[in-house]
Amino acid sequence: MLHVCSLSKLPETIAATGARSLVTLINAEMHVPTPAGIAPDRHLFLAFNDIVTPIDGLIPASEQQISDFVAFIRAWDRRAPLVIHCWAGISRSTAGAYVAACALNPDANEHRLAALLRNRSPSATPNARIVAMGDRLLARDGRMIDAVRGIGRGANAYEGVPFEMPLD
Repeated sequence: MLHVCSLSKLPETIAATGARSLVTLINAEMHVPTPAGIAPDRHLFLAFNDIVTPIDGLIPASEQQISDFVAFIRAWDRRAPLVIHCWAGISRSTAGAYVAACALNPDANEHRLAALLRNRSPSATPNARIVAMGDRLLARDGRMIDAVRGIGRGANAYEGVPFEMPLD
């Protein structure tokens, strides 16, 4: 299963789920060591800020990073859980969970997956840049973008509640 959480909930989420793979989507200056139980080659660390358009002094997600993310997700053997986290568990990580669900289910309806994301995380506000790059990479012809736009901004929250994103 795929689990999503904030940085502050990472240790307890890893412990509770038994995850053996981890994706960190966080600012470059944040040091996130690989937790015990996760092999270093099963921890993908992608450093970028939670922005949609470039801003001086900040790093936007790149096409290469999202391509690396999709490759990592596709290489996941799914026998043990995977956790995706960001700072707050609201934007970058929920976008990652949505892109992962679309990548692992190429025939799934994008709107159904977005609705499932909203159901699992009322505060989810997926980063539109990540979703748009995932949409292009997965050849979804704008359907992922439209689906996330359709669920709208999530409920206001300082931090998202950890959740599981079903993949089947």
